[in-house]
Amino acid sequence: MELSGSPCRKATEPCPCGYFNDPTRECHCTPPQIQRYVGKISGPLLDRIDIHIDVPAVRYKELRARATGEGSEEIRARIMQARQVQLQRFQGDGIYCNAQMSSKLIRTYCEIDTESDKLLEMAITRLGLSARAHDRILKVARTIADLEGSAVLLPRYLSEAIQYRTLDRTYWA
Repeated sequence: MELSGSPCRKATEPCPCGYFNDPTRECHCTPPQIQRYVGKISGPLLDRIDIHIDVPAVRYKELRARATGEGSEEIRARIMQARQVQLQRFQGDGIYCNAQMSSKLIRTYCEIDTESDKLLEMAITRLGLSARAHDRILKVARTIADLEGSAVLLPRYLSEAIQYRTLDRTYWA
């Protein structure tokens, strides 16, 4: 949403000038200005957002490059397969996707091994994340595992999900 002055727009900008972490333009904001700016976004609101990441500007040469990445049809097939897995998983639970899991269902469907548990504990402790952020990380990790076709939540899925808590890491740590 690009409404000037709306909270949604401010939530998407990294700082007042919009160039914090931009590789092509210099940000002139001071760290306190950036913290005040981002501080306008309520912590409880951030907790309710599953994924927040920085999306840097794309350089012209990258726009014009011939991409050889995964095609739309392959991506669509993986997503459809993951959605089918989730529909089957939650058949008797009254929900249809990972994002809708309650705390009880998270404990049931997001079991993690000792290595993953240590990783999650470290992230929660070092980043000062809330219980809600903890649950969101597990839901996102479960979705990443589904997209990879894995029934098990491996540490790498948890690590990736933690990486998607950019605002928790960048501005508060």
